[in-house]
Amino acid sequence: MKQLGILLSGRGSNFEAIARNVEAGKIPARIAIVISNREDAPGLARAKEMGLKAVYLSSKGKERETYDSEVVAVLRAHQVDLVCLAGFMRVLSPYFVRAFPQRILNIHPALLPAFPGLNAQKQALEYGVKFTGCTVHLVDEGVDTGPIVCQAVVPVLDDDTVETLSDRILKEEHRIYSDAICLMLEDCIRIEGRRAVLVQPPSGGRSFHPEP
Repeated sequence: MKQLGILLSGRGSNFEAIARNVEAGKIPARIAIVISNREDAPGLARAKEMGLKAVYLSSKGKERETYDSEVVAVLRAHQVDLVCLAGFMRVLSPYFVRAFPQRILNIHPALLPAFPGLNAQKQALEYGVKFTGCTVHLVDEGVDTGPIVCQAVVPVLDDDTVETLSDRILKEEHRIYSDAICLMLEDCIRIEGRRAVLVQPPSGGRSFHPEP
């Protein structure tokens, strides 16, 4: 069975959605390791409550590549096939990206390439767009610049706040992240330049709607 490695820094809601779909058999893999660079991350505590192997690796005072080499070593020790960033608030070094080429997924709360970086929901509201959403993409050596695997569109309402818009986007994040993981695990995606091309649908007719 394929092995997932989850990296997180905060509450870990995307991690929980992934974990529920793994438990339900909707994702053909097991979570081998959860790693956080913050000891107080709620997602780390939740992973331990769920009986998963979860570790804190401090990044404080370490060079980026030094820290990344430690994380990569743990992921390799657990024979991870796919790395999933679930609110991991660090930019990965080229060393990390090259250690898992086209095997690192990230989720971003906007329709990339629009509104990359931090505070994407706030950026969308300030720009006045009528639609935004979320994107699952492969991680490359840039920031939110890798090939796009899945996207979901969310309308922006006239009375939206950052909080209300973020909540609606998050529901779609939970759905499409599991979709993207299955596509990658079952080799349904071929990378052609910047494009992630679907070469076959995932098997099993799975539906990815985790319980709230």
